[in-house]
Amino acid sequence: MSNRSEMSMAVARPDTVAAPVALERALLDECRQGDPQAFARLVALHERLVFNLCARLLGDLEEARDVSQEVFLQVFRTLGRFQGRSTFKTWIYRIAVNQCYNRRRWWRRRRRDQLVSLDLVGPSDEARLCTSRGPEQDYESAECQRRVQRALQALPFPQRTVLLLREVEGLSCEQVAEAVGIAVGTVKSRLSRAREMLRRELEAGS
Repeated sequence: MSNRSEMSMAVARPDTVAAPVALERALLDECRQGDPQAFARLVALHERLVFNLCARLLGDLEEARDVSQEVFLQVFRTLGRFQGRSTFKTWIYRIAVNQCYNRRRWWRRRRRDQLVSLDLVGPSDEARLCTSRGPEQDYESAECQRRVQRALQALPFPQRTVLLLREVEGLSCEQVAEAVGIAVGTVKSRLSRAREMLRRELEAGS
């Protein structure tokens, strides 16, 4: 498979359907009124998106599960602060990015090497785009997925974050800026750098 085809995997959109806005707003209102079942439904709407983002940012499934739980715990604690100036998805992604960043800092303080898992749960965007019919094509699809994931994990965390949020999660540059807490211009420069670095990683691994 060509490097161009492999790079196209980074522009896949999530296979999870976004939560309907009206339902999301209704659940948020019920959560603010103290309904625990409404919060459980809100978590169910977003838990896969959050877990997949954490898995791609951290490269470790067990760590992603732990961090995902921390994300929703913080969502529960700070839900009253959400004023709706951004989308709920952008707000929750900001919490997820911050939690992943903090976990990586924890790793570095203890000089722990990052454990990269190449088996993300569910049909990841990389696997979905690589999938073809037949055993030979299935093997090529799995290998293609592994190469893209290795290349993504080789990117510095800031570049990987904006690339995943923009190209995989489908956020606009403005939403990425809100989720990461940086200027839109910085998002665009990091995104350009990330695409170039990903291309070089794929070429080096070919």
